[in-house]
Amino acid sequence: MFSHVFVGVSDFERALTFYRPVLAALKLQERFCEPDRPWAGWQSPGVNRPLFLIGRPFDGQPHSPGNGQMAAFLADSRALVDEVHCLALSLGALDGGSPGLRPEYHPHYYGAYFRDPDGNKLCVACHQSEA
Repeated sequence: MFSHVFVGVSDFERALTFYRPVLAALKLQERFCEPDRPWAGWQSPGVNRPLFLIGRPFDGQPHSPGNGQMAAFLADSRALVDEVHCLALSLGALDGGSPGLRPEYHPHYYGAYFRDPDGNKLCVACHQSEA
């Protein structure tokens, strides 16, 4: 469905310090990092797309997070949702919703929400039952 998702950041080094461990915990591989540009991208192992990208906005204007925009990462277990949420908060994320079931989406939806150090809203979600 997607080729890539790009998330703007204001401080590239700070963003790398945040995203590298969070995305590694989700088993995503760093595909490239170009600090001079600056931008970096990650992908799932064994596939070229979709990419998750961070970088300074292309137009050179300051970054500002959008209201109503969110990137959601797929987790293969509820325990991983818990782990990534905790890790993100330890790296400076702001809590946007603790890990838990959200049956209003579907009976097995287990998710957690947080904002990265630039205020971008992110989610980690597992859609499987734990049975």
